[in-house]
Amino acid sequence: MRNLDRGPEGHPHVSRLSAALRRRLIAEPEVIAAVLSRHSPEAAEKFISEVFWRNYWKGWLESRPTVWSGYLDATARAEHRIAADAALSLRHAEACAGRTGIDCFDAWVAELEATGYLHNWARMQFASIWVFTLGLPWELGAAFTLARFVDGDPASNTLSWRWVAGLHTAGKAYLSDADRIAKMTGGRFAPKGLARQAILPADSIAVPQASPPRAARTPDPAAPGLLLLGCEDLSLETLPALQSLHVQAIATLPGTSAADQIALEDGLARACHHWPQALPLGPLTPAALDRAAAEGCRQIITAFAPVGPLADRLALLRPAALAAGLPLTEMLRTWDARVWPHCRKGFFALKERIPALLAPGLPL
Repeated sequence: MRNLDRGPEGHPHVSRLSAALRRRLIAEPEVIAAVLSRHSPEAAEKFISEVFWRNYWKGWLESRPTVWSGYLDATARAEHRIAADAALSLRHAEACAGRTGIDCFDAWVAELEATGYLHNWARMQFASIWVFTLGLPWELGAAFTLARFVDGDPASNTLSWRWVAGLHTAGKAYLSDADRIAKMTGGRFAPKGLARQAILPADSIAVPQASPPRAARTPDPAAPGLLLLGCEDLSLETLPALQSLHVQAIATLPGTSAADQIALEDGLARACHHWPQALPLGPLTPAALDRAAAEGCRQIITAFAPVGPLADRLALLRPAALAAGLPLTEMLRTWDARVWPHCRKGFFALKERIPALLAPGLPL
């Protein structure tokens, strides 16, 4: 039932928690603990595995950060290809507008534009049709969906597209099937002309061997800090390790979408309630940095930024923050530190570890 796509009117067999999890308005351990309070591990096994898929993608990319930078470079090259090839440009424009003539694909474009959401099973079909039937660069498809998904996650989105295209698990592609699409959508669609063979694209990214995640500077418990909220983690007030820190001011790194802004406002309200003595500075600007320093802040405290746009922004921020006397420090969640080392191979290497990972409890 969970793989049935009933369309934009509702998805009753999925939790729809992905947008909140993506920004950690709620954290994975909270969700799993709530489920296990009502169901046995055996009964909840499929749901728990789906939660761990998010951790797997994040951890895999964390151990291979150049795959993200390679994706950005490859996307720019694909955009140049589109500009130089009229036929390819037309196919790309028709795909983005939902005017391909493939009924399910065009309907999914409309649903995505209207709601910011697609059923996970539909996402796989969408990506497969984009790559193998329409013959479009997977990088541009990944950029298209990341910009529109209300739960768009850099790791999950990029690596899922690579998996469908047969690049994540070498040679193992996902090919959509017209009969199965008709069945799984309750007969809503009867797509014509789908590719019958998956011709794998050349890999545009050099994938290195896994390496340990980058080491971040941890907060100094003796130094007053500016708490910086970004859309990768908006429930910092729940972290036990932050309870003893002196938060003198709070600022935000604005997101890129309306959903980001709504989530950021929620996270900011909770942080201000938890640290009522902290001065709210609004978006982080050079003036806000100076004000934080004037208020006695001696460090910036933020959540560990996984590989992706937020980490890229923080890398650019570090020199200016240091010049203002505010070294940037990051708090890595115990959950991530526990799970990520098991994400360097395939998902099933992590899946085998799930019972052991849950056995010691569910630390944030």
